[in-house]
Formats: sequence, C-alpha cells, structure tokens
Amino acid sequence: MAVLVGCRNASQTLRLHTGNLENVCRLGAYFNSQFAPSYKTAFAPARCYSSDIKDDLRVKYLDGDDSGIVVFGINRPKAKNAISKNLVRLMSEAVDNVKKNNKVRSVILCSLVPGIFCAGADLKERAKMHQSEVGPFVSRARALISELGNLPMPTIAAIDGAALGGGLEMALACDIRIACGTQRLPRAIGVSLAKELIFAARVVDGTEAHRLGLVSHSVEQNNSGDAAYHRALELAREFNPQGPIAIRMAKLAINQGIEVDLSTGMAIEEACYAQVIPTKDRLEGLAAFKEKRPPCFKGE
Repeated sequence: MAVLVGCRNASQTLRLHTGNLENVCRLGAYFNSQFAPSYKTAFAPARCYSSDIKDDLRVKYLDGDDSGIVVFGINRPKAKNAISKNLVRLMSEAVDNVKKNNKVRSVILCSLVPGIFCAGADLKERAKMHQSEVGPFVSRARALISELGNLPMPTIAAIDGAALGGGLEMALACDIRIACGTQRLPRAIGVSLAKELIFAARVVDGTEAHRLGLVSHSVEQNNSGDAAYHRALELAREFNPQGPIAIRMAKLAINQGIEVDLSTGMAIEEACYAQVIPTKDRLEGLAAFKEKRPPCFKGE
C-alpha cells in the first residue's frame, strides 16, 4: 500500500530517528521507495532539472476545473531537496503570495525529485555558515514552517520519498499529513505514544502508520509510482467547490480552538462564524439549498 505521503507498500517503513542532540533536532521519517515517482502531472510533460537556484521551488497555479489549487514542488535533486537559505526564501515568498490570494482554495506540497521529499537541513551549506548565522537561519526556517501551518486554506503534503527533520516538520505543518517530531508529533498522536515511538526509534509499515494516526490516508500504489500526489490532488478537488471563506474560518476555529479550553474554543467558533454571516457566499448557499441546485461560491 502507498500512504498519502508516499510509503510505497505495506512492507515499506516509517522510521523515527533519535540519538544525540543534533539527531533529536533532525527527528524524521524515511519512506523507502522501490519505484521512482513520475513527474507530477501539474508539471508535465517531462522531468527537467535545472541548476538555476530559482528552480529550487516550482510553484504551479492549476487552471481549468482545478483553478484554485496551487502546487509547491520542491526541486533540489543534487541536494536531496535539503532546506537551504534559498529554498527558505523561495518558500517564504510562495507562502506569502498564496496567503494574500483569496482565489487560492488549497495548496499541495510535494517533491519533484524521485525517492525524496526533503532530507532536512542542507548540512553542506550549514557547515559553511559562520556560527552567528546558524541561529537566525534556523529561526527563519522555523518561521516558514509556522507560516505554512498558518495558511488560511487547506494544505496537503504528498510525500513520495524520504522525509527527514525539517522536511517532515513541513509535512506535519500541513492539514493532511504524516509526521513525527518533538513538538508536533505529541500534538498529533499524544505524548505517551509519541515518546514511545521516538525513544524506541520504531519502524512501522504503512498500515501501522495509518492505525497510529501518522498517515492521513492509505491508497493502492499505481504503476507510475505517484499515488500519493494523485490522492492529494483528489482531496484538493473535493475541497475546491466548497465555500472558501467558510473553510478558512473552520480551519482557524479548529487550529485556535484546539489550543484552549472548550468554553474559549466555543467563543472562537462563534467569532469565526460571525465572519461568515455577512458574506455573499452564505446567501448563495441558502439560495442554492432553496432552489435545490449546487452552490457556486466565489469567496465573497
């Protein structure tokens, strides 16, 4: 079986790594792959790498029936998609652009490099940094991951390969995900189970990962080896026709409400719903229900 984030079959594994302090900072998961994933459909017709640093991240705004779906494709084949200063800059710009764009309904984060999602920090670049540069860079990378998680529209991580350290944290920041790490993992599956997996450096296959809640979805792998991406695209297509303002408010209510007590959470929900009341989309939903037709939401 292939999980949404690219575990290729039931015998392939997710491994949590731990050890010294540096390794703890690079907790991650390895998704082994027997088949190189094909170039994502959104970037067809052929895989074509470039040494141009502007190509470290390829952003594709889909059109036609898929208008509103944006694909972030990480593309650093020589560095196994490791997180560099340039990649952080490009991703920060891309995140900022979609955050301001009310026409964007969902974001898919994927890799354009076979067998790898993201190898974590670019240690070769890190070795060349002056000690005074390391802290600010790590802060920028963490801020990027937080900004990704705070995007108002649904985000889906489709990982067809290895996800380590910060790369896995990026996946975990998405709404639909598989993940591990010292802060986000306990929030996803609970403190006790998170400690057990991390301390034991346990290896789990795709089926077990799904049972534990580490995998959002499991899908049968296809011949081209990109089932995770296509499942992510299917999910984005399910989200697309729904009311974008209502979805953004629902995500905000869930993300903020889960961090507080129930009474405060209910107040947050009420405040978010209040933002939906004066919208044209709400009136369109009521009219569509009355007229027994599909609604046509415009995000207004």
